[in-house]
Amino acid sequence: MDENSYDFTAIRGVQAGAAYFVIMVPLKVVPRLFRFDDEVLPPQLRAQRVLNRARVPEIARYIAENPGEYILSSLCASVDGELEFTPAAATGTFRAVGQLRIAMSATILINDGQHRRAAIEEAIQERALLGDETISVVVFADRGLKRSQQMFADLNLHAVRPTKSIKLLYDHRDDLAKLSRELVNEIPLFRDFTDLEKTSISNRSLKLFTLSTIHQATAELIGKPKTAVPTQDDRALALRFWTEVISNMPDWQRVLTRDVVAAELRRDYIHAHGVAVQAIAIAGARLLKMRPKNWSARLTKLREIDWSRANRTLWDGRALVAGKLNKSRNNVILVSNLILQTFDVPPCAENERIESLYGTRSTNSLRAAS
Repeated sequence: MDENSYDFTAIRGVQAGAAYFVIMVPLKVVPRLFRFDDEVLPPQLRAQRVLNRARVPEIARYIAENPGEYILSSLCASVDGELEFTPAAATGTFRAVGQLRIAMSATILINDGQHRRAAIEEAIQERALLGDETISVVVFADRGLKRSQQMFADLNLHAVRPTKSIKLLYDHRDDLAKLSRELVNEIPLFRDFTDLEKTSISNRSLKLFTLSTIHQATAELIGKPKTAVPTQDDRALALRFWTEVISNMPDWQRVLTRDVVAAELRRDYIHAHGVAVQAIAIAGARLLKMRPKNWSARLTKLREIDWSRANRTLWDGRALVAGKLNKSRNNVILVSNLILQTFDVPPCAENERIESLYGTRSTNSLRAAS
């Protein structure tokens, strides 16, 4: 290679009969070295999707706010130009280790990782010292637009986002997630019958709750924004509230004593689904605000609600839509309104608005239940 070049220590590998290389690139070099596919081109002439700039600040904030813990997966790039690999040894283990030279005139295009690349650029503007740290980059020789497009498709072919429950289980920075895990560990029914990995429960599952449902419901109960840190009072309140709720849900207790399986409750009752758990929490938050001294006594009225799915007069248009359970935000609010009426506690103005907007049948069922 006669012209000027970028030089990197690299590891050489082979996939699909073609060589590729893994290099370490300082973060401060990433914005200069790697370019985006041209966003003004139509999709059929690009090798990448258009950068979603709304995603970038969150990733950049994650890097900048966790300088001692952040982790970034490798970027993947194609080099359209001359590159040359010189192994450290002709034979043996080190023949796959050496120096990779990339001509400065070459175009290095990101196939996977454009949002990470943009976030790195923002993060090092806020924390300049991060610029000396590195990210691994997998480098392929560019074999044309068609191949680059296929690479993008293949790289995303088997990508599966982790469920919300598993993210909550493993996220040790999120204080509300920590509270949710503590509740699951300390409340016997939650401990024995909460699925910690899935966001939805299959019909035959022996589990009654998901971690994501408990997390979402507890967030509604304590009413703290996502970034707020729950206090010890919040923790004590949530623990007492869910313990009191369980003591007033005989069917839930029957699951704990193994007198009935959760799958049977899911088939026959509204309270065995996330829509009811979240609605109980929303109603509970309102109850705590309106009746701070005797809220626990009002929870006994949960026993008076006919949770049976067969009661179509009560649940159609509220928890059931066309005979099927619906967990939309509006349906959760409508169920919470019914619970609040049972508590003899008025809903907030927003909940009243939703009650008036969504279906006369639902409203009539609420009147009939009173």
